[in-house]
Amino acid sequence: MPIEHVRQVPDFIYGTAWKEDRTAGLTDLAIRMGFRAIDTANQRRHYFEGGVGEGLAAAYRDGIVPRADLFLQTKFTYQRGQDHRLPYDPSGSLSAQVAQSMTSSLEHLATDFVDSYLLHGPAAGYEWSEPDSEVWEAMKKERDAGRTRLLGVSNVSLRHLEEMATAGTEIPAFVQNRCFARDGWDRDVRSFCRERNIVYQGFSLLTANSEVLRHPVISEIARRVAASPAQVVFAFSRMVGMLPLTGTSDAAHMKQDLAALALTLSADEVQAIESLTG
Repeated sequence: MPIEHVRQVPDFIYGTAWKEDRTAGLTDLAIRMGFRAIDTANQRRHYFEGGVGEGLAAAYRDGIVPRADLFLQTKFTYQRGQDHRLPYDPSGSLSAQVAQSMTSSLEHLATDFVDSYLLHGPAAGYEWSEPDSEVWEAMKKERDAGRTRLLGVSNVSLRHLEEMATAGTEIPAFVQNRCFARDGWDRDVRSFCRERNIVYQGFSLLTANSEVLRHPVISEIARRVAASPAQVVFAFSRMVGMLPLTGTSDAAHMKQDLAALALTLSADEVQAIESLTG
C-alpha cells in the first residue's frame, strides 16, 4: 500500500550526500526540476550543508519556490561519523551537541526550523544504547521548541527499533535506511514501520541494487510501462510504502525520477520485484 501521509510528508526526496562543491548548484537544479524535499546532514564528511543553503537561497531569490513549500530534512551525527570539521563542541554533553548541531544547521539552511530531524545512526550497531536515549531526548526538545516538526532515525536495524519500542520511547515519524534487494528490500524494518505508521525512507535504491536494474524481470516491466528500469524501481518503492530518495546529478534523470510517481505496477509485478534478491 502507498504510505499514509502525515503532515507535510513529500512524495520524493532529493538527497545531497557526496556532492561537495556541486552541492549548491545541484540543490538549486533539483528544486527547478520539481523536487520539493531536500535531505542533508550536518556532517561535513559526506555532506556540504552550507552548500545546500546556498542552493536554497538561489531558488528563493529567483522566485522558484518559497520556504513554506519545501520539506527540509537534516541530521545529527555522532562524532565517530564526523571528520575534524565538527558542528559542535565534542567536549560538551550529547544534549549540548544536539542543540549546537541544530543551531548550525538552521544557520546553514537560513531557516527557523527544519521539517524533519534525524539521528544519523545509533551509537552502536547492535543495540539502542544510553547515548541514543540521551540524543533522542535532546532531539525531542528541539521539536518541542519548534526547531523541527518531525523526528526520525537513520541507518537502524530492526533490533534498534524494537528496543526503542520496548523502552517505551516515543517512536520516530521516519526511518531512513539504505535499501538492498538482497535483504528483501529491508522487509523486516519496513514491516515494523508499517505496523506503527512510521514512514520508511529508502535510499540507495539504485546504487545498492545495480544488479537488480539489469534483471530480466525489471527489463520486461520497464518495456511494458514504457519506462526506464530506474523508474520501475522508484514506482515499486512507492507501491510498497517507501518514501524514496534519489541523489542523481543529471537534470534529465531528475525529471525521469519524478515522472516515476505517475507509474502504476500490477500487484503481480510488485510481488515479482519484491522477490528479487539480486
